Amino acid sequence: MDRNHWMQTAIELAYENTRREKGRPFGAIIVKDGKIVGKGVNQILATHDPTMHAELEAIREASRTLATSDLSDCELYASGKPCPMCLAAIYWANIQRVYYAYTEEEAAEAGLSAQYVYDQLALPEEKREIQLTPMEKDTSVKNPYALWKEINR
Repeated sequence: MDRNHWMQTAIELAYENTRREKGRPFGAIIVKDGKIVGKGVNQILATHDPTMHAELEAIREASRTLATSDLSDCELYASGKPCPMCLAAIYWANIQRVYYAYTEEEAAEAGLSAQYVYDQLALPEEKREIQLTPMEKDTSVKNPYALWKEINR
C-alpha cells in the first residue's frame, strides 16, 4: 500500500464519522510495516469529551496494539492538520512522520479552526488568556518526582 491509500483511508473514516453524525469530520490512522495498528475518529459530539480527537484515539489504539508508548517506527495519516493537543501527543508518542490532507484554512472555512490555540501557545505565558499559576508545595507531602527519580536510576 502507498501513502495515498493510507490517506484515503483516514479521509474515509472522517467522512463516515460525519455522515453518521457521530463526530466532527476528522479521521486518523497509524501505520507500521504496511499495516494499520491504530485508527480513530473524532468523537466529541458522541462523548461530550473535548479530548476525543481522531489522532489521540489512533495513538491510544496503536500503543495498546504494539504494547509501547514509543511509536517512532510508525506513520500517522490524518484527514486534517493536527490541532496543538494532537500535535503534542504526536511528539510524546515520538511519531516522526505525519501526513494530513485538509489544511487549517480549509478547517477554518468549515468552522473547525484550531488557529486560536496555536496563536495562544505562541505567546509568552504571561500574555495568554489562560493563566498557569504555580503554587507553593507542602513539604510534608511526599514528592512523586523524587520517588520517580529514585525508582528510575
